[in-house]
Amino acid sequence: MVAIPTFRPGFRRAATDVSSGLAVSEAASPDNITAGGDGQEVGSGSVHKLSLDQPADDAQRGVQMVEAVTLTWSKQSLVCVFILMFLLYFVNAFQASILSNLTPYVTSDFEQHSLLTVIYIVSNSMTAATYIPVAKILDLWGRAEGFLVMVVFADVGLILMASCNSLSTFCAAQVFYSIGFGGMIYSIDVITADASKLKNRGLAYAFTSSPYMITAFAGPKASEGFYEGISWRWGFGCFSIILPVVAAPLFIILKLNLRKAQRQGLLGRERSGRSLWQNALHWVVEFDALGVFLFASGLTVFLLPFSLADSAPDGWGSGYIIAMIVVGVVVLVLFGLHEAYLARVPFIAASLLTNRTVIGACLLDLTYQISYYCWASYFTSFLQVVNDLSISEAGYVSSTFDVVSGVLLISVGFMIRKTGHFKWLLYMAVPLYVLAQGLMIHFRQPHKNIGYIVMCQIFIAMGGSVFIICEQLGVLAASDHQHVAAVLALLNVVGNVGGAVGNTVSAAIWTNTFPQALARYLPDSAQPDLESIYNDLSVQLSYDYDSPTRVAIQKAYGYAQERMLAAGTGIMALSFIWILLIKNINVAKVQQTKGMVF
Repeated sequence: MVAIPTFRPGFRRAATDVSSGLAVSEAASPDNITAGGDGQEVGSGSVHKLSLDQPADDAQRGVQMVEAVTLTWSKQSLVCVFILMFLLYFVNAFQASILSNLTPYVTSDFEQHSLLTVIYIVSNSMTAATYIPVAKILDLWGRAEGFLVMVVFADVGLILMASCNSLSTFCAAQVFYSIGFGGMIYSIDVITADASKLKNRGLAYAFTSSPYMITAFAGPKASEGFYEGISWRWGFGCFSIILPVVAAPLFIILKLNLRKAQRQGLLGRERSGRSLWQNALHWVVEFDALGVFLFASGLTVFLLPFSLADSAPDGWGSGYIIAMIVVGVVVLVLFGLHEAYLARVPFIAASLLTNRTVIGACLLDLTYQISYYCWASYFTSFLQVVNDLSISEAGYVSSTFDVVSGVLLISVGFMIRKTGHFKWLLYMAVPLYVLAQGLMIHFRQPHKNIGYIVMCQIFIAMGGSVFIICEQLGVLAASDHQHVAAVLALLNVVGNVGGAVGNTVSAAIWTNTFPQALARYLPDSAQPDLESIYNDLSVQLSYDYDSPTRVAIQKAYGYAQERMLAAGTGIMALSFIWILLIKNINVAKVQQTKGMVF
């Protein structure tokens, strides 16, 4: 797709082929690639010979560092890195399962179960705002350094969650946790891209994310054990000890191989020769500090009203709510103008921002995340109250996605490797997902067989897992190695914004349907307890399953969930448009990485 003519030419980086001295454009879009073997890209009517024996001269320091590592490490090191990334995904999946199952009880302990979505809105908003700074860290300081920073954030979040004594502290801890674990997994995804060929990347992502199959069963049972046997606090506290132990080896192996590359002369030590002031100015420019500040502040100011509107004096009509939305939009527009005209080292190439494949993949992710989070936040609570499942049983049903996707994605990865194409999978995944979510409107009601809910969850998992792989491959196939971190950051930003918007829609529907339905259905004897029933999951579960009060609560859940699912299904229909934007790129013919890779 042609870049907007008025954008600065600095968005396109020129790569120098060391062997021939020929300058080539690495930002050339591979959307029209038709042929090419190792070391060649065929696009835009010309053949570009890539230097595969040393890091790119013009790439940012972090990209040069990881290319030097992959050019020097052994096959054993590559295998060890993938095993370590598998273990880190295992820790993340285990902790995420425990968090999702215990959070309703944490909020209930503080008598604020109805504020469940607010926590997710705030954490999603703050996490979305950090992906661009993290991408800059990975590209400038290095993959290992960015990974380490995110591990520290995640560990601080876990410690705060384990020791919190109020919902506000827990919410702050959740922000640290989400930034840390989200950034850590994002860093691992970038390293996975660095260490794999594009045609094998779907398979690589399927492998590193496969621990979800294990934690789908272990996580809910562990959650139940922590809540009933010890304390929900230890569900977070124990992982604050486990995470650093598991994360340290990956950091060490990356740094050791980097030193090996330096000894072999593939990567010299950075000697700036600049004064302290010049060095500070250099990093401000390289980090695009103004752009990062504008984006993070604009996005945060824009998204926060979605979590604050319900508590504002006049709701969405409150002056400061309107002002925050307007200021947020203006600052985000300023970010776009800064990147287009002023930034000397822009976050991402203009050719990628206007690339139809990148746009289509990001819009698909945005739509999918909004649709999913319209109903997901209260799902485990629904299963316990309406279907009378235990914490672990509700977790098993909720984790159906993890089990199915873990098995399916390996097959999908092999099919992409074999065919070289991924778009055809979307033509099956999108209709299946919409159908399954539509069926949920009927089956997620009181006195419906749990088997039908599981069936719908399986179909949702089959569609949703394909979305995730195809979105990642889409943005990566449209990029070069220099912009791998940037396009993945862009995709993650869009996804987290979608999660925040979806939770906002969910919160709006919940607060405008569930309490009103409770007031309508509860027997007169339970009306004085309406507030405590609304705010505390434990109180909801304290009534006998067939008692009039429990039946009334079940009907209220069904009434609210029906509207949440209807909203999500309607939004998901937009996906049929977005998949048409994505080009049918042959990923087997796109050369991106160097050295010993999978």
